[in-house]
Amino acid sequence: MTHLPTELRNLDTNSPEFRSDRALALKYGSQGPRYTSYPTAPHFSRDFDRDQFYNWLKTNQEQNTAPISLYVHLPFCRNICFYCGCNAIVTREKTAARNYLNRLKVEIEMQSQLVGSNRPVTQMHWGGGTPNYLDHAEITELMHLLGSHFRLLDKRYREYSIEVDPRGLDNNTIALLRGLGFNRINLGIQDFDPLVQKAINRTQPYHEIQPLVASIRSHEFRSLGFDLIYGLPFQDRHSVDDTLRKVITLRPDRIACYNYAHLPERFRNQRAIDAQNLPPPEERLLLQYIISQRLQEAGYLHIGMDHYVLPGDELAIAQQEGRLQRNFQGYSLHLADDLLGLGVSAISQLGDFYVQNERNLDTYYTLIDQGRLPASRGCKVTDEDKLRRFIIMSLICELKLDIAECARRFDIDFGTKFDGQIHALRAMEADGLLQLSADEIQITERGRPFLRNVCMLFDAYLDSDPGPTHSSIYSATI
Repeated sequence: MTHLPTELRNLDTNSPEFRSDRALALKYGSQGPRYTSYPTAPHFSRDFDRDQFYNWLKTNQEQNTAPISLYVHLPFCRNICFYCGCNAIVTREKTAARNYLNRLKVEIEMQSQLVGSNRPVTQMHWGGGTPNYLDHAEITELMHLLGSHFRLLDKRYREYSIEVDPRGLDNNTIALLRGLGFNRINLGIQDFDPLVQKAINRTQPYHEIQPLVASIRSHEFRSLGFDLIYGLPFQDRHSVDDTLRKVITLRPDRIACYNYAHLPERFRNQRAIDAQNLPPPEERLLLQYIISQRLQEAGYLHIGMDHYVLPGDELAIAQQEGRLQRNFQGYSLHLADDLLGLGVSAISQLGDFYVQNERNLDTYYTLIDQGRLPASRGCKVTDEDKLRRFIIMSLICELKLDIAECARRFDIDFGTKFDGQIHALRAMEADGLLQLSADEIQITERGRPFLRNVCMLFDAYLDSDPGPTHSSIYSATI
């Protein structure tokens, strides 16, 4: 028996309404950035001036006591997920974690001397890969290592989060993570349908997830998040609705629903997915409809691209108060201006600089063993970048742009500078995607799926060759 809402169960894909939305999807569908930064990572250069960056750090960071965020990248996984586009390394080599921690220790020591060890760490996130690839002793060692080189906090307002693979999670690990100070935890769910799970090589039945959620609740984590993906092989309106029904029953505080980007030419593991089993564009559009309607009917707020939260969640409150930000970990509270990335491929945002560590693990090890910082790519943000970043991030986080505030802050005549963009915005307004006035751009509910398309109008780099795309940076806009 299907649990689709009546209006979706009976949705006629030949109706004028659906044909209209399908026409919009065809019109605006393209590959576009997720805008976790601006400029986006494909525009970072290996030729950026490292000396300028390090000299700035030495000059400006010695006495800096401003809050800072930490991101720690732990790249290893025990099993390959066929859909994955992350910088992950599948291995069961017993020494892999030990070798990595030895190098990470050296980088942490070097980085803390540069950015300042007395700065309060208001936010921290461990991602991957699979952070719970590490065993209990290694997790404890890494947290103590960070605590000995940075000023970790024991304050309620801090955000210390970790991504975990449910297949390697148990009650003891949950208790350990909470005891070490993590107060937010995110589970990679993707989908609950057995056929879909088999097709993506990620079997984790609902009956195994349910007790883990109960354990997380009993340990009083401040927030539980689920990651879901739509557009996976064998997904259809019925299987996705069944997954959503189970998700809603478990009631996570935050839900991220990502659009699968099939890039087998770039990610070899995706070649195990038969493209013929992927839902066609019309069905994918319907899946997006179902996700949005089902979650909002269940009381979740759609706060931005792909993200839904319960009304009392701090992200919802932050959006209302203009304190929501988007960075390399997605949406979060704005608790620090600077972000330091640690580990292979990690990205830092410090001052006017974006800097990415070496993506290749062996090269990362070589640089660390030579006593060198592993930065390999980066850029310095220009005044023009700051203007466009303000516009894009305002649209993504607040779903609107205060044109008068933008003009005042950057001392520009908005209408003159963005005359071409305003012409394109008028066309989007005619399609019902936004409302445009002399004072404001406001994204409509119908325009939510096309939010990135609006942002792309203000991206000056899209006229140039971005180089190889990466699924965590670029994906189908719908």
